[in-house]
Amino acid sequence: MRIEELKIDQCREVLENTKMGRIACASEKQPYIVPFNFAYDGGKYLYAFSTVGQKIRWMRANPLVCVEVEEIINQEVRTTLILFGRYEELPDKPEFENRRIYAHELLSRRPMWWQPAYVAGTHRQEAEEKPVYFRIYLEKITGHRAVSENFESVFPLVQETRGRKSGWLGFW
Repeated sequence: MRIEELKIDQCREVLENTKMGRIACASEKQPYIVPFNFAYDGGKYLYAFSTVGQKIRWMRANPLVCVEVEEIINQEVRTTLILFGRYEELPDKPEFENRRIYAHELLSRRPMWWQPAYVAGTHRQEAEEKPVYFRIYLEKITGHRAVSENFESVFPLVQETRGRKSGWLGFW
């Protein structure tokens, strides 16, 4: 197995082709990590939508977050990104309206983008705040790709087919 460090343009390509990751936040020296859906704007932000729960409360109190994104092609090739950033809520206020519209436009390009936030909110007993849009300002991105020595002969073919829609629901 060989580990390669990715250049920033390679990291951006992975972000553009990925819709789910794990976001970590912390409160009172206790880390917390959960999966979340996001949309990458091609620049400095990940946009997301969530119900108000532990993750949002903790990020409101401490906006420093870490995001982990994986692209697993198979056992022979996998990529991991680590993103360090800052939580920015996009409240339902006139001064944030354009950013909320932009977040909605980015997210709505993906099927079922509102899940699990909307579904989680409909099953909660207590009434909570409305779901929120938020974004993560990306301060630092690192990425590594693990490639099996046996897989190198077909790796260019994998690169060539990335992003093509094939198979059931576009999975390949």
